[in-house]
Amino acid sequence: MRAFTSARDAGTPDELWLCEHPPVFTQGLAGKPEHVLSPGDIPVVATDRGGQVTYHGPGQVVAYPLMDLRRAGYFVKELVFRIEEAVIRTLRHYGVSGHRVSGAPGIYVRLDDPFSHARLQADKLDFNGLGKIAALGIKVSRHCSYHGVALNVDMDLSPFQRINPCGYAKLETVDLSTIGVSTTWTEAAAVLGHELRALLAP
Repeated sequence: MRAFTSARDAGTPDELWLCEHPPVFTQGLAGKPEHVLSPGDIPVVATDRGGQVTYHGPGQVVAYPLMDLRRAGYFVKELVFRIEEAVIRTLRHYGVSGHRVSGAPGIYVRLDDPFSHARLQADKLDFNGLGKIAALGIKVSRHCSYHGVALNVDMDLSPFQRINPCGYAKLETVDLSTIGVSTTWTEAAAVLGHELRALLAP
């Protein structure tokens, strides 16, 4: 991603990478080592994205929108909003309601009823009753973005217990499988990719 972003010019087409990583913890630029509790045999890799520590592994769709924001005509806050909206629409495809929490990028679901369409009444950083289903971290260099979003589909969630996910102690992490949605990585990647392409277009 860094090489692509460094080499691109004003005429380079944007790209969307969809992938699945082997088990790895990634630490953001502002990442605090105390949030990595017990990594064990899983490597911890320093990255240049924003945010704290998260986990990537099999059964998780990772999407990297490589965008020229100046050409797209919007700033990084708008990019984050559009990426989050793509995840919300992907979850809606499966009947699940995704929610934003102010001040905590990513998408969350109600643990007691992920399929409830009632609005989340939260005007502060409050994860009570919520599980994080998608983590987000972006980097912008020369008006071009890289890194992106990770949607948990059907994965081993136990590595999240070895960290404070995104810097929040005891934040519960869920995937589509644990909230009752049966789908494949390929299908979830196709839905998320479709929504990202639609929402990120200028």
